[in-house]
Amino acid sequence: MSGITMLVPNEVPGLQLFRDDHWFDTKYIPKAIIVLIDDQIEILSNGKYKSVLHRTTVDKEKVRMSWPVFCSPPAEMVVGPLPQLVSDESPAKYKSKKFKDYRYCKINKLPQ
Repeated sequence: MSGITMLVPNEVPGLQLFRDDHWFDTKYIPKAIIVLIDDQIEILSNGKYKSVLHRTTVDKEKVRMSWPVFCSPPAEMVVGPLPQLVSDESPAKYKSKKFKDYRYCKINKLPQ
């Protein structure tokens, strides 16, 4: 439920991204910091930046360390496209709603 996901690989490749109904391995770049855009940034940017579904694979020979950090706005905060990114040429692609309502729909897999 955060705006971004940051990953710091510890010498163990295995990050995959989902696109076109398939999982794809990403190129492993040692010492890189990987920043993935999540749903809230996609909504705020009115779809300019796309949310990325991702996962990691298991390596039986090497240990991967992960520290997920979830950041969320206050429940009553309204989440929606930024007004400066909405125009007649680029209408709003998402409804503005309170974060608690967005979270409820997301968790229960309801239409946004």
